[in-house]
This record gives sequence, structure tokens and C-alpha cells, in this order.
Amino acid sequence: MIWIELNKRDFEYDIHSLVKAFFAEKDVSIADCDAGTVELKISVFYEQKSIRIRFSDPDGNTIREGITEIDIGKDRKETKNALKQLLYGLLCDHTGHGLPWGNLTGIRPTKIPMALLDAGESEEAAAEYMRKTYLVSSEKASLAADIAARERRLLKDLNYRNGYSLYIGIPFCPSICLYCSFSSSPIRLWEDRVDEYLDALFREMDASAHLFREKELDTIYIGGGTPTTLSPAQMDRLLSKIESDFDLSHLKEFTVEAGRPDSITADKLSVLRDHGIGRISVNPQTMNQQTLDIIGRRHTVEDTMQAFYLAREMGFDNINMDLIIGLPGEGPDEVRHTMDVLEKMDPDSITVHSLALKRATRLNLMKDVYREISFRNSAQIMDMTAQSCRKSGLRPYYLYRQKNMAGNFENVGYAKEGKACLYNILIMEEVQSILALGAGASTKLVYASDRIERVENVKDIRSYIDRIDEMIDRKKRIQF
Repeated sequence: MIWIELNKRDFEYDIHSLVKAFFAEKDVSIADCDAGTVELKISVFYEQKSIRIRFSDPDGNTIREGITEIDIGKDRKETKNALKQLLYGLLCDHTGHGLPWGNLTGIRPTKIPMALLDAGESEEAAAEYMRKTYLVSSEKASLAADIAARERRLLKDLNYRNGYSLYIGIPFCPSICLYCSFSSSPIRLWEDRVDEYLDALFREMDASAHLFREKELDTIYIGGGTPTTLSPAQMDRLLSKIESDFDLSHLKEFTVEAGRPDSITADKLSVLRDHGIGRISVNPQTMNQQTLDIIGRRHTVEDTMQAFYLAREMGFDNINMDLIIGLPGEGPDEVRHTMDVLEKMDPDSITVHSLALKRATRLNLMKDVYREISFRNSAQIMDMTAQSCRKSGLRPYYLYRQKNMAGNFENVGYAKEGKACLYNILIMEEVQSILALGAGASTKLVYASDRIERVENVKDIRSYIDRIDEMIDRKKRIQF
């Protein structure tokens, strides 16, 4: 147990996140705890003109201590940066290693260089600011600045003020993967009520389309769950409803996350093609069969390849594939095998996710069972995936981070020229409103760079169906 003691609760989240990044396998608590379980105590003292941090052993002996002189009440951002720099240095000294993203604890590191580029700074200056201010490694600072610059080019023609994007959630999957923390349920438990879910979704769609009728719809993303757990008739019904409710004349991108290979059929792909869907996903996560078996995927590597080539044969020319790095038992050799297979398949984009063990996942709840199976990620592995993507003509175009990521790395989307997903950038950069419909969906209303409001739907499918009038009423309170 790592116990964090604060004499003032400012920057509590940042402190906890940074300590947890160094001690991923340990419990980290800010609340009072049993002294007998504490192996390291980190005390943060805010004083009028300084911040003092002390590391103590279980007997209360000081291990190391640091102080930074700063006027606490003068500038909150400056105070936070000084605090994190001091804490990061002490953690590096204590553990003997640093982190690739330095003391950054937020999930959107590209927002920092994006703001600097918008202010007229160069990519080099933006990367240098990240290195000096947040102690980010040279490689990650350059990556963030490069992606921010590319995002600006990709989004330059979008109408932020009067435009919006649409997300529709289909919360069903063929099975629930061991690492999954999304609000999804096995389709076998809901097969008899899928149409009832769609009925509720369509009511929310009718009300929301009317509310956004004066705005231009730029992108649509149907995710989940696994949208292709819908039957061909249900998928046709959904897409037809979207076409009847929304003005698609300004649409720049339409993605359906087919996702699981065991949910993809020729009939379903025909429906997507007939409705003009331009971008789909066929997500292997890994091309190692043993790993697929461990994480609860009920398909084979061969199934993934067959689904991908079927989509290619049917004319889909913008296919994404998602990978997860840090899955149980996978090291450099296993990841290298996956990348070798994908190089031959030649998808149009690849999203490389670092495994994040969230509290809700079965993998986290059962991690003692898998303790003998490693959860590894490293700079070597991330560099390998980046090199493989570049070899295939894919460039990084968006990036984000999550808490408790394996190795404290990042998720990066790579795409060929003209195949980058605008929606992925928009959801991360928070520069455009996103109307989100369905169980667990979260509408994000962007009024200004410093004013973002959210309208949440309930996550439970049954509650969503039963309380759909309430979900609609929440949307009706939106003001532009």
C-alpha cells in the first residue's frame, strides 16, 4: 500500500494518478489507512510560499524529501506544474526510472501542442515545451507535436461552430472479452429484445434530430459493443432510420465498427455497402490464437483474416484494425508476429491500444489468476508497432492515453493518406459537439474551449429502454 498524505486537497487527482503510474501493481490511497499495510508514505505539504514532499518508510523514517519555492495562491497552473515536477523527480529517484510521458496525467496530451500551434508556435517549439514543462521524453514530445499538426490539417475545413458529429451505441457483443470495461452485454441474452432497444433508440433519434436540425452533420460513428451483432434486417432498419431522420448532405465520414470477426457476414456487409458506409473495422486485437483463447474471444485468427478479405472483395477500401498491446502472455515475439501478419493483410488504418486495466474489467478482478502470465509493454514493443505501421505506409494521426495503461504508454491511430478517421480526432480534441444516442452514450456539447457540457444516458440496457422518455427529456434541455 502506498499512502498519500495531504494537508490540503488541491491537485488530489493529479497526485494520485502520477503516483499510480509509478506503482501500477500497488494499491494507492489518499484516504486514511491501516498503518500496518503501508510500505511507503508520501506526504505533500502546501505552505504559503512553498510545497514540500516527503517519502517515509513504514517506521516513519524519512527516505527522501524535496521542496520547491512557489507562491501557492498566485497562479494555479504554475503551482500544479511545480508540484508535479517535484513529485515526479522524487518518484524517479525512488524507483530508479522515469516515464515516457513524464509527469503528464491527462488523457489528451495532444491538446498541449495543439494550443501552442494554434497560437503560432512551431512543432519544434511545441515539443520543446512538453519536454521542459512536463518532462516528456523527446520521442513522445515529437510524436505529440507531429500528431497535433496533422490533426489541425485534417480538421481545418470543419465547421466547428455550426457542425456536429453523431455517435450511436449498439451495446451488444458476441461475448464479453476478459479486458472489456464497456457497457455491453452478450447478444444471446438480448436477442429477443434487440428490436425493443432499437425502438427506444429511434425515439431518442427522432427527438435529437429535430433538436440539431439547424446544424450540419459532419461525421457518424456507430460503435458499441459490436454493431454487427444486429441482424442484416436490423442493421438495414437502423441505417434507413438514420437516413430518414438526419440531413446527410454535408457528411464527410460514416463509420460502422464491425469489430468482432465472428459477427461479420456477407449479408451484413452487403447492407453496409448498400447504404454507402465508407469506413469499417475488423478488429483482431492480436493474431495469436492462444491469446484470443485466454481473453475470451470466440473466433480464430483465420476468422479475422477471412472477414477482412471478404470485406475487401465486397469493395470496402477503408478498413481499420484494432490491436491491444500488453495482453496476457504477449511479449515482443508475439507482437512481432501480429505485426508481420498485418503487414501482409495491408489494412488502411491500425489503432494500437496499450492495455488499460480498469476496475470494472474481469481481467483486473481476476489478475491473481493470471499472475503467472505477464502483462508486458515496453518502449521496444511500441517502437516495433510504429515502425511496422510506417513500413506499411501508415502515419500516426491521433493519440490518447488512459489511466492504468500497461507501461504508461498510449493509444495511437495510424492511417494511410486519406484514410484517417475524423471522428476519432474530434472525440479526443473536444473541438466539436458530439450527439450521442443509445445506452451508455455521452453527448458532449462544446460551447467554447473552456466550456464543455455532457448529457449522459444510463448504461444499463433495460433501464435505457424503460426510461427512454427521461433520456429524451435530458436532450431537450440542451441549449445552443
